[in-house]
Amino acid sequence: MSGAKVVGVDVGGTFTDLFLFDEASRSFRTAKVPSNRGDEAVGFLNGLRQFGAVSDLASVVHGTTVGTNALLERKGAKVGLITTRGFRDVIEMRRRDRLRTWGLWGDFIPVVDRDFRLEVDERILADGTVRQPVDAEAVRAAVRQLVAQGAEALAIVFINAYANPENERAALAAAAEVWPGDSISCSSQILPEIREFERSSTTALNAYLQPVVGSYLGKLDAALQGDGFTGRFHIVQSNGGVMSTESARRMPVRTALSGPAAGVIAAAAIARAAGFPDVVTGDLGGTSFDVSLVVDGETALAAQTTIDFGLVIRTPMIEITTIGAGGGSIARVDAGGLLQVGPESAGSRPGPVCYAGGNTRPTLTDANVVLGRINAERPIGGGLDRLDVEAAKAAILEHVGRPLGLDAMAAAEAILRVANGHMAGAIRLVSIERGHDPARFAAVPFGGGGALHAGALIRDVGLKAALVPRFPGINSALGCVIADIRHDGVRTVSLSLDGVDAAALDRLMVSEARALCAVVADAGLPVERIDTVFALDMHYAGQTHTVSVPLPLEVAEGTTGVTEAAIRQAFEAAYQASFSRLLTGVPARIVNLRTAAVGRRPHFDLSALAPGSGASMEAAQRGTRPVWFGGAWHETAILSRLDLPVGAVVHGPAILEQPDATTVVDPGLIARVDHLGNVIITGAASREEAAA
Repeated sequence: MSGAKVVGVDVGGTFTDLFLFDEASRSFRTAKVPSNRGDEAVGFLNGLRQFGAVSDLASVVHGTTVGTNALLERKGAKVGLITTRGFRDVIEMRRRDRLRTWGLWGDFIPVVDRDFRLEVDERILADGTVRQPVDAEAVRAAVRQLVAQGAEALAIVFINAYANPENERAALAAAAEVWPGDSISCSSQILPEIREFERSSTTALNAYLQPVVGSYLGKLDAALQGDGFTGRFHIVQSNGGVMSTESARRMPVRTALSGPAAGVIAAAAIARAAGFPDVVTGDLGGTSFDVSLVVDGETALAAQTTIDFGLVIRTPMIEITTIGAGGGSIARVDAGGLLQVGPESAGSRPGPVCYAGGNTRPTLTDANVVLGRINAERPIGGGLDRLDVEAAKAAILEHVGRPLGLDAMAAAEAILRVANGHMAGAIRLVSIERGHDPARFAAVPFGGGGALHAGALIRDVGLKAALVPRFPGINSALGCVIADIRHDGVRTVSLSLDGVDAAALDRLMVSEARALCAVVADAGLPVERIDTVFALDMHYAGQTHTVSVPLPLEVAEGTTGVTEAAIRQAFEAAYQASFSRLLTGVPARIVNLRTAAVGRRPHFDLSALAPGSGASMEAAQRGTRPVWFGGAWHETAILSRLDLPVGAVVHGPAILEQPDATTVVDPGLIARVDHLGNVIITGAASREEAAA
């Protein structure tokens, strides 16, 4: 990586954020430019050009929400499904859950219409025995029918294919002969794991995203090459790792939470370095608020995620809870006379009323502008010269104030309180409701609007502090730069622990590790080493749920050294930690083997972000302006955040401005700048700590 320039790019609905790190000079640059919704390649390249010639860049790492948006907005491809006779309704039956439990009719519509789900004769038994080979001509006939019906992507899911992929592979070969394209997903390649619905759903959603994500990445590739880029282009995965664009086109389902995952990776790294191992991250963008829990410095990975009702993806993802409370969230008074904020959003087009893009309904950003928290004369992102405060105030008064009998300022503050309540509820969901005491945790707010609400999160949830990163508005782009390269694999083994053939399991573990390490090595990004991580999904006989059992083993000299005793010890420790008891006399079973290969990127020294020698309190002063807090105007200090020196202490009320975000220090709170340039906000009770 010597001399290389690496750029992280996070494309959001409103802004495209970029972070460039120059390995040769150990320096960095940031940029924030308007996104071009509909043709993101324009905003993407405009941002890269802020750093000079695109041809000088060694690699570009991109966090994207294209897959997430396609799923939430149901704008994926028209998918055709070929499956075992009798199983075409698996993705519609799901797990017998209902969106509305007590309704008389179901209102869930699968991503694959029923007449696009075709059945063929074939059968693999649960033990992998081929009971009936697949008829290749029947597969070809089904493909021709789906093409005639207008299918744009194809999914092949056969019962028990996880145990033996022979029939699926034969069907895949036959389908490829007549399918006009490469948007084909096969369940034994996407998720060779037991549980029919989850495997069917993941494979179908992968097919659903292939044309969308493939087209998007193709446009970006072409645009980059047109500007002379010859480096490597990579995508952040939902598990927080990085993969090549070739892998992303083949398995786009792994990018479903790509953008938010990059932000969590950066937030966790910054918090660890600042001495806060337990944090709740909060990414406030234009349309959503994404929350994730970091415990003991480690992000939490979930084996399965539900993007929306019925849209289940079973692939490792950073656990992120999303609510519709972003800067563009629209405020309205409902039929019952209650103030609602979100989930409907004005997005980047037309955007908040103050953007003067044609929207007439007030948003959370409009409320922050009217209250004086956002500087209307210096909008972030560079897309506008100024914000229209009077238009925002008029919209708030018309749509919120008059219906509730409030003046414009009280209505704007009410919008803020409702939005803060939604955000606090999301944080409680991932902390208190999972048994964690929020008083142990600090908030790490980022995104364009996260730091505007830091004080409210401390107060409403009872968090001990808020840690605002040095560049909160481009935090996800920083995460793209520092994220490791990671690939995960899963294999259903279905073994009894008693008398397990440890040698055979060892061979499988070594084989899986080598295959995944080869994928990581082929990514083309420099790494210091490649680690392998093993875990087993296990349970007691008769149970349906499993616990994840980490195995602290590495491949050395062609073996992992796994033994039955080591597995039993690890299982009992994991089960005891989860349920506080063991089941004596009940045999244990191994369901799945999970393997991950992680290419550790060169260490990024976060001290490079710290304030320089020219920073001082005098240089940071920007005067004062009135800002509305708690029902009244307060004359509030305005400071240039990036000019504050290490050790600076700021008493609220204060506004810290910078090109990518704004930080609000509420009355009664104290902010200090730590050795990395982060702003630590604490309550008045922590005055001595803040001054330390």
